[in-house]
Amino acid sequence: MTTFRTALLAAGAAAALVLTGCSGSPAESGTDSTTLTFWHYEDDTSAMAQSWQAAIADFEKENPGVTVKVEKQTFEQLQKNAKIVLSGDTVPDVMEYNKGNGTAGQLASQGLLADLTDSASQLGWDQKLPGSLQTTARYDENGLMGSGNWYGVPTYGEFVQIYLNNDMFAENGIAVPTDQASLISAMDAFVAKGITPIATAGAEYPLAQLWSELVLSRTDRSFVDAYQLFKGDVSWTDGPLAEGTKELADWVAKGYVAKSASGLKAEDMAVGFISGKYPMMVSGSWWFGRLQSDVKFDMGQVLFPGSGYSSGSSGNLLVVPTNAKNKDLAIKFINDALGENAQNVAAVKGGLPVAGDASKITDPQTKQLTENWQTLVGRDGLSFYMDWPVAGFYDKLVSFCQTVMNGSKDPMAALAELGEFYESGKKDIVGG
Repeated sequence: MTTFRTALLAAGAAAALVLTGCSGSPAESGTDSTTLTFWHYEDDTSAMAQSWQAAIADFEKENPGVTVKVEKQTFEQLQKNAKIVLSGDTVPDVMEYNKGNGTAGQLASQGLLADLTDSASQLGWDQKLPGSLQTTARYDENGLMGSGNWYGVPTYGEFVQIYLNNDMFAENGIAVPTDQASLISAMDAFVAKGITPIATAGAEYPLAQLWSELVLSRTDRSFVDAYQLFKGDVSWTDGPLAEGTKELADWVAKGYVAKSASGLKAEDMAVGFISGKYPMMVSGSWWFGRLQSDVKFDMGQVLFPGSGYSSGSSGNLLVVPTNAKNKDLAIKFINDALGENAQNVAAVKGGLPVAGDASKITDPQTKQLTENWQTLVGRDGLSFYMDWPVAGFYDKLVSFCQTVMNGSKDPMAALAELGEFYESGKKDIVGG
């Protein structure tokens, strides 16, 4: 992430062209020229809400007489009711909405979201967002993520990394891992001392994320695109999926994770790590605020050693409903949400902006989080989440990882069953 003052000046010049090409000015089209309605479901204390508040201040300053009206929703409300609400005439001008085939993609394919492709090109959004972030913003005519037109814009991101209890490493004379070999050595050393190295939870997503990191440590972009975007076939009998599965089983056998974690939930994992029971926790950036507040030890953060990829993606999207009355103002607001001021507020608050400046951050932990994010995005290393491709896959993946952990079935037989579900779901989407 770098600052982009120059780019914004150029974008400002282009904005007039883009906005003229929309539905005309509010006054000309007879719509409300004084209020931009914005729906979102972020807590007011969150980094993103504070970032968007900064964007609101910039927007209102740049557009005298226009006021942004924020209407808070809940994630569940929009997930359940968006299709019905956006089909009517009383809709927001801009709103936060979840990315993915079954959410933003579905609304886009049904004609309920405005096409933002021209704005993305003329305002430079396609230059600010790397390819892996653009993936969640673009959908084809069937609502499949990753190609086609822009129907939303992410302003922040999320990713999986390893959180470290540096005090436990130091107290036990064990070096913090920097590559796969030193990670294995460190885990062996902890096991020898009777310490389970990694906090995890099998009843929810954490164990599946650990499996994902093991798979992704053996992948390249072509595998990610084949698995997530159906740009080719993936093998369930050899290659990254099989190798990652075998390694997870091996890690369980060696005591790197506890078999008893099979029935734990994500909160149990976090509490165990925060209490100082485990030296490492593999999970998402969304835990950062909680850990920053609650841990009493020296905390470290590293990307998964020896891997070029990690589970992660853009955050939710800012979208413009097709029936919005002020599309031109909505586009200007989105541009301000990607602006230097709003993005740097997100950076300082630990919000992982898509285009912020890490040099503005003074807190060392927040700076490390953001630098890890920059490194991952800079090498195009976001691989999305392994449960994304087909409907219902999350529950199947969690169950599969529990099976590998508790040894109730041969790991490769369990993987074959997981593959059958994936391939059936893929066929439902793309045919064949």
